Amino acid sequence: MENLLIVDDDLSMREMLDVLLTSEGYGIEYAEDGAKAIQMLKEKTYDLILCDIKMEPVGGLDVLREAKSRQPQTVVIMISAFATTETAVEAMREGAYDYIPKPFNVEEVKQTIKNALDRRTLEQDKEVLDAQMKKTYHFGHIVGNSPIMIKVYNTIDQVADTRTNLLITGESGTGKELIAMAVHENSARKDKPITVIHCAGIPETLMESELFGHKKGAFTGAIDHKKGLFAVSDGGTVFLDEVAELTPSVQVKILRVVQEKAFKPVGQTKDVQVDVRIICATNKNLEDEVIAGNFREDLFYRLNVIHIDVPPLRERREDLPALAQHFLEKYAREMGKSIHKLSSYALDMLARYDFPGNIRELENMIERSVALETTNIILPESLALATYKRAEKTPGKPEAFDFEIPPTGLDLDALLADVERNYLVKALEMAGGVKQKAAELLGIKADSFRYRFDKHGRGASYKEE
Repeated sequence: MENLLIVDDDLSMREMLDVLLTSEGYGIEYAEDGAKAIQMLKEKTYDLILCDIKMEPVGGLDVLREAKSRQPQTVVIMISAFATTETAVEAMREGAYDYIPKPFNVEEVKQTIKNALDRRTLEQDKEVLDAQMKKTYHFGHIVGNSPIMIKVYNTIDQVADTRTNLLITGESGTGKELIAMAVHENSARKDKPITVIHCAGIPETLMESELFGHKKGAFTGAIDHKKGLFAVSDGGTVFLDEVAELTPSVQVKILRVVQEKAFKPVGQTKDVQVDVRIICATNKNLEDEVIAGNFREDLFYRLNVIHIDVPPLRERREDLPALAQHFLEKYAREMGKSIHKLSSYALDMLARYDFPGNIRELENMIERSVALETTNIILPESLALATYKRAEKTPGKPEAFDFEIPPTGLDLDALLADVERNYLVKALEMAGGVKQKAAELLGIKADSFRYRFDKHGRGASYKEE
């Protein structure tokens, strides 16, 4: 049986909630003011607190802060007849699960409490599971424990300590370089250098000199001998990122290195022998590049001995919470901030987003959120992403929603709240901020508009006339 604490200075409200919630099977205790509630929090732990905002001299926000400080897992729902949008937003930032304006619907209160306690149970179960799986969240610097990534880890384990060349494919931002690093760090070559070469970032005129070095006087500006990156990497690993961008002339030299472990620096007639393992990566289909005549077929088969395809983030959504938390901790540490988690609603929003930029986009998003957030938790409004997808618009009708449900499921309450909030704000914009006109646009009564707006319209305001 869950233990609930009711905090309200209105005796009739306490008695009504006591009767209502006791009938639902909850254990109920109550405090007649904020000071009493804080004292009770020092003596006992509660599963959920239902707390009035407007109390004197110790207000509901003070109780909320004390509860979250002492009992972070306790769910707090705020209630008030006097709450402004700003107060509600502040309460959410301080960690409140939700707020309910008075007068409220009894069924709504019961459902909100049930949803909150269900979410708390899920989060507790997740924390236990996370602790059990912590060792497998990280493979080198790679984060994730989804089945598809476990297969990638197994392949890395199998091929890391061989001399075999490796081709890594995947969309931009999926972490192909991290895979290459993991292969090197788990191989017998880990004490030797791994040299990362971004093939698209080196001008064509300098490519051969950068890769293979040059002899003094080989060309204008060659004022000294220079060792190329392959020679520097002797005994280690060369990682050719964006290998599809190599020019035909350089492809010929790379082929010789693969076949004979030798090359000639620019302007030199004597071969240089090297022992390097070559790992390549591309976001293009190299077979298509071969067919188009842009990439040598013999080089393709030499490089594509072992193939690892890195899945896009949308195909490994199970890893989103761990990845987001990893980046949050990284940037909170770098920026000296005490942000420790993402809110449940923020995680729900991430789970509904497709991430066309993959992990790189997620990392940039979390970095931005950490930089802008002023509390100790990342809230949905700090994330710069669309909260839902829309289907093609029919002229003269509201835009239709894409009713696709992601494999991980979704939070229907949060999604509907987002939709309602957006329509409320849009109607206000069209009505010049006048409540009555906005309500008419939405086909609802003014009182219903006010109730809905007070509940969902965070950060906006309206005029009565």
